[in-house]
Amino acid sequence: MKAAVFFERDGILNRYPTKESSQAKSESKPRSRLSPEGPCRLEQFQVCEEVIPLLVQLKKAGFLLLCTTNQPAVARGEMSRSELDLMHRILMHKLPLDDISLCASDDPSHPCYKPQPGMFTEAAFKWGLDLDRCFVVSDKWSDAKAAQIVGCTSIMIDSPWVGDDHHDYVVPNLEMATHKILQLDAELHRMVVTV
Repeated sequence: MKAAVFFERDGILNRYPTKESSQAKSESKPRSRLSPEGPCRLEQFQVCEEVIPLLVQLKKAGFLLLCTTNQPAVARGEMSRSELDLMHRILMHKLPLDDISLCASDDPSHPCYKPQPGMFTEAAFKWGLDLDRCFVVSDKWSDAKAAQIVGCTSIMIDSPWVGDDHHDYVVPNLEMATHKILQLDAELHRMVVTV
């Protein structure tokens, strides 16, 4: 079975719109369940192309690279599905991702709306993943919770939205998250060889 790294989209693979970014910096609570909205219009959508070398390292190490994203603005009528699909075509074109999983519902109880684990279990079925060998990288508590439910290792990028729930690791940036994933994967391989 295969291993994957699941990336939250907003704040990790693309930037938050400017207004939300400035609010994030002035956030008084260091740990909050409230997270900023992602871009709703194509002109707000900026891919973090500086992450490409890190994604390439993970891909060379044998990981599938999967993006998971809640986009409730579609259900609320604040963004068209065609505009969202165009954003995702751009993301797939610019970054070496294997797939993007989407929940466009505005209902937090929907089985695919993180922290519900539906996107992870669907991806596991589609790609033949061993979720115990998979990692989740995000700056939001909801991804860590979904990771915990399905047995993935959560690596959180420190942010105001990490929350106080369970998470396996908190690191300062995506470079350190990549290093941690490669380190843990190497340790797992060494354990398998010595058993």
